[in-house]
Amino acid sequence: MEHEPKLVIFDVDGTLVDSRSLIVASMDGAFAALGLEPPETDATLGIVGLSLYEAMTVLLPDEAEEMHRRLVEAYRDAFTDLLRTGDHPETLFEGAKAALETLAARPDTVLGIATGKSRRGVERLFEQQGFASLFMTVQTADDAPSKPHPAMVEQAMASVGVEPANTVFLGDSVFDMQMARAAGARGVGVAWGFQPADTLHQAGAGHILGHFNELPPYLDAMWPYGTPERQDERIA
Repeated sequence: MEHEPKLVIFDVDGTLVDSRSLIVASMDGAFAALGLEPPETDATLGIVGLSLYEAMTVLLPDEAEEMHRRLVEAYRDAFTDLLRTGDHPETLFEGAKAALETLAARPDTVLGIATGKSRRGVERLFEQQGFASLFMTVQTADDAPSKPHPAMVEQAMASVGVEPANTVFLGDSVFDMQMARAAGARGVGVAWGFQPADTLHQAGAGHILGHFNELPPYLDAMWPYGTPERQDERIA
């Protein structure tokens, strides 16, 4: 099985990119624009990964749909304004680009993205970083239901012809881990993201990475693949 293709899918915010400051400032601006008290920072970071509408329903579960829609638009406006100022840059986490380039160079490995960002947001990231060619499949909030629905991972696997047992999803949220498990893939958490490692473990993460440079050797130790259950035994 060692020559079968492998797929490594990455979340974006909190996994590849440190966008914490931009997201929190945008959420604060959206709530303030509608005369609402902004959520606590931990609450805002806790919904990263969801689509914007789903995120607003989590933050304000008792509000009507119209308010959630207004908050989505206000968030987009605040986000766009902050991007223009450049005061809250989105930066790659340390070691991210090197790990991506190492994995993309492997003939049996393909890379993908599955993110709550819009496709426009992903394209902006690609323009900034210049690594669009590294990813063979890109799934966004424009293409599928919000995490933790498995559609984005399922679509990524189908688009490159890789089985769930040969797929790893790297993310920083419980929604990422739940999505991976629902799709039959292996969820791997990151310790540098927006949610704590123990929360990711509880959501089903099979492993937690402490730094991006741990990813290539971790995959070397795991492959060739077996079932997700046998993978857990191999890595434990």
